[in-house]
Amino acid sequence: MSKNRHAARDTSRHPPRRTVRHTPVAPTHTRYLAHGAEIDAHRHDDHQIAYAGRGVVAVTTDAGSWVAPGTRALWVPADTVHAHQAHGDVELHFVGLPATENPLGLDTPAVLAVGPLLRELIIEYARTGSSDTTDVGSPERARLRAVLLDQLKLSPQQPLHLPTPTTPLLRAVCDLLHADPADRRTLAELGREVGASDRTLSRLFRGDLGMTFPQWRTQLRLHHALILLADHTPVTTVAHLCGWSSTSAFIDVFRRAFGHTPGSHPGQDQGRSRGQDEDRSRAEASSSRSSATSPT
Repeated sequence: MSKNRHAARDTSRHPPRRTVRHTPVAPTHTRYLAHGAEIDAHRHDDHQIAYAGRGVVAVTTDAGSWVAPGTRALWVPADTVHAHQAHGDVELHFVGLPATENPLGLDTPAVLAVGPLLRELIIEYARTGSSDTTDVGSPERARLRAVLLDQLKLSPQQPLHLPTPTTPLLRAVCDLLHADPADRRTLAELGREVGASDRTLSRLFRGDLGMTFPQWRTQLRLHHALILLADHTPVTTVAHLCGWSSTSAFIDVFRRAFGHTPGSHPGQDQGRSRGQDEDRSRAEASSSRSSATSPT
C-alpha cells in the first residue's frame, strides 16, 4: 500500500472559506458519499442529526471539528455554519428537527453515543424522510419520531471535539501536529520552533482550547486514527502513523474512547476479514497488559 494512502487527507482542521449556502430546511434523508467527498459550508434554520451508518463523517465549524464513526452521531444546532467530509465510503443518514424542538438542549455541535436501537431508529426515520421537518406524516411515523426523540434524550455526549485555536502561536503549534500527528516532540521543543515557552503555550491550550496539550494531542491522534481506519489502514500502521509508542498502547486508548478495539471498528470488515482483525486486536490487547498504555 502506498505511503500516500496511509497519509489520510485531513482537511477538517480549518473551517471552510467558501461561500456559505443557506438551506432553510435541514433535510431528512439518506445520502451516499464516496471517500473524500465533501458537502460544502452551509447552514440550516433547523437542527440536524448526521449519522454515518458506514464509514466516518467529519463535521467542521468555526469552533473546530468533530469526527464520528458508526457508534456515534453528530448534533448540529440550527444556524450553525458547517461542512461535512467523508472518510471511507459513507452512508450518511440525516434527520432534521425544527429549531423549536431541541431534545438535547444543546446550542453547540456535539457527538452522541448511538446504541443499536437509536441506530435503527435514525436509519428508518431517514429512509422514510420528508422535506418538511414539521411534518410527522402517518401515526406510525409520529410514533417512530417520538421514540427517536426519547432515545436522543438518553444519549450521552462523547468528548470527541477537536477545537480550533484562535491565537497565532497556538495555531502554529497545532498546525505542526496536524501535519504530522506522529510528531513526539514535547511542548517545550515545539515552543522553541514557534518562539514561545512551554509555560506560555500550556496556558494558551487551557485558555483558548479548554484542554491540556496532552489531551488535545490525544484527540488529534484519535481523529486521525478514525480517518485512517476508514481507509482500511492496518491497525499497526495506524498506531505508528498517529504516534503511539506501541500498537497495544493505541488499542488501549482507542477502546477507552470508543468502547471497542480498532480492529473491530464498525465498517472495517469491507475489503478484509473482520474476524482476522478482531483476533489480532484481542491478541494485541492481551499484550497491552504487560506494556505501557499511555500515548506519547
